Amino acid sequence: MAPTKKRVDSGELKTFVIDLLSAYDVNIDHAKTMADVFCWANLRGVDSHGVARVARYIELFDKGDANRTPVIVDHALRPALNMIDADFAPGAVAMTRGVDLVVDLAKTQGVGWVQVKNTVHAGAMGYYVERLANAGMVGIVMLAGMPNMAYPGARPAAVATSPFAVGVPAKDSAPFLLDMATATIALGKIKQYKIRGEALPDNAAVTADGVPTTDASLAKMPLPLGGMKGAGMSLAFELLTSVLSGVPVVSPIHAKADGAKRHRQNAVIIAVDPAAFGDTEAFQMAVTETLNSIRGLTPVSPDETIGVPGDRGGAIAKTRANTGIPLPEATLNELASLAEAKGMNTIKTLD
Repeated sequence: MAPTKKRVDSGELKTFVIDLLSAYDVNIDHAKTMADVFCWANLRGVDSHGVARVARYIELFDKGDANRTPVIVDHALRPALNMIDADFAPGAVAMTRGVDLVVDLAKTQGVGWVQVKNTVHAGAMGYYVERLANAGMVGIVMLAGMPNMAYPGARPAAVATSPFAVGVPAKDSAPFLLDMATATIALGKIKQYKIRGEALPDNAAVTADGVPTTDASLAKMPLPLGGMKGAGMSLAFELLTSVLSGVPVVSPIHAKADGAKRHRQNAVIIAVDPAAFGDTEAFQMAVTETLNSIRGLTPVSPDETIGVPGDRGGAIAKTRANTGIPLPEATLNELASLAEAKGMNTIKTLD
């Protein structure tokens, strides 16, 4: 039986998360940024990257893997290139800083490329490319982290479930938002299946011994999307983010180097200003026409609606903004325990 869910107001949830993180000594500005990224994910139905991650983040802070008081430094490499050393700042903080910086670069250079190194879990990549698209930019984000995904023919976790996202602004329409992982299923979604007591899809995950399983309680590693295709993409992102930044993750792990198991992630954020190619409005109108040409295709079934990346999340966000965000009782209880430990009231539900 699937667990009971209760709805919470999206605005109240964000305020609660800000107050909760602040109670655990997170800088207030950082807490606001983290809450924005978490709640964006929950609004759009990406619950695996939403407030269910708060407890894990507090654990990362307490272990010292994440830094409550990071000293983030920007290094200008070339006119369009920059490197951010995040000092193990929360991923939302480092990535949002990278987005704002890359937009400034693209406005002056036509294109901007920012490496973000030494951060921790960054959350939903769609948030960052939407932010880029809302700034009028074509945005591309890729990220690599700790090995947690199987590799074809190998037994241990070998590469990361590295995500990739693209955002493109459209005229009088929501932007095109592609947000995908290189895994068949995200680790956070495996956790959600476990919470709901549901079986995983076939060929999505394996046990610690590499045996395929649909039991979410036994699943330890997702399988790469498309076999070697997903594994190869993950390896490519490791090269473009971690290795290019001088902080490889995968090779030290497999070499069993000292300190290699400390949780960390590295990313690349790319922005392209369409104005460098010509009329921005004409470009955005052409994007809208292209997306609408796909939406207007004849569906196989009359009951189906043809959508493009970003449509489903946008529709869910509109509904949840009006009716509330449904959260499993397990997540609500976890948040309540964290709040009670700091003498806070837990969040009120709408149900």
